[in-house]
Amino acid sequence: MSVENLIKNRQCLAIMGPTASGKSQLSMDLATKYPVEIVSVDSALIYQGMDIGTAKPSVEEMALVPHHLINTHDATESYSASEFVEDVHCLVEAIFARGHLPILVGGTMMYFNALQQGMNDLPPADEKVREALQKTWQATPEVLHQRLTEIDPVSAQRIHKNDPQRLIRALEVYEVSGKTLTELRAEPKKGLTAFSLIKIGLIPEDRARLHKQIISRFNTMLESGFLQEMKGLMARGDLDPDMTSIRSVGYRQAWSFLLGEVDYETFIEKGVIATRQLAKRQMTWLRKETDLIAIDPFKTTRAARLKIVADLIESNSESL
Repeated sequence: MSVENLIKNRQCLAIMGPTASGKSQLSMDLATKYPVEIVSVDSALIYQGMDIGTAKPSVEEMALVPHHLINTHDATESYSASEFVEDVHCLVEAIFARGHLPILVGGTMMYFNALQQGMNDLPPADEKVREALQKTWQATPEVLHQRLTEIDPVSAQRIHKNDPQRLIRALEVYEVSGKTLTELRAEPKKGLTAFSLIKIGLIPEDRARLHKQIISRFNTMLESGFLQEMKGLMARGDLDPDMTSIRSVGYRQAWSFLLGEVDYETFIEKGVIATRQLAKRQMTWLRKETDLIAIDPFKTTRAARLKIVADLIESNSESL
């Protein structure tokens, strides 16, 4: 009955937290008690063929519980926060219609922020325009930053000349819409009104223990064949380290190692450091979240975390 009331009042669960804090496990545990569907809030899980390095849910887990926004894109493709917001709105409507509770799970805090704060109306990607800009980048990269400086000096100051992803997007927006990013960002945003979020944050206060968990997880990925996965991606021949997919934590460092730019020990060290830095950024975002129910995964058992969230679902339902 509790889930029916949440659906009726258009409330979703959101499970946030830094990498290696146990978000996926908690969402799967909730699926044993409630009719739920999981919506991934992770910018790397969308990519096909990038399974081990992203700690993607297993085939068995995805067969047990419906998962969304996983394996939706090829590694050559990009995916913006505005596309994420649009996709989530469509998915939430469909999940509600099936009588299920949507659980938004992940650590890409920029996506959570875009969903809650709203996005400016930016034009969708235009493949022809993007292709032309990518060719220019490959031939004479400095031309793109110079062009952006001429049309949108504010964005040019903010976007580094060696950041092809953002440079290309800024120029693409201008070519497609006739407006600069700066102009579009000055327009009013649309906040989240179609549904609301009950936010749970898995926030480990013991930073040293989280770092140990990150090292353990990185080693498990290596034992599971992460470098073989990376070799397969490199063998395709159509990927490069500037692409959004390969810039994901772990993949960029593995690419560098397999090219012989660093030795194995340096690769592991850089991979772990990059993951720790990601966790630090995620924690910074989480501290800015309002109305967040914080749970320390290192001070609670798996059963206790499930009970806290189950009680929360019941109490939200009763108070409606």
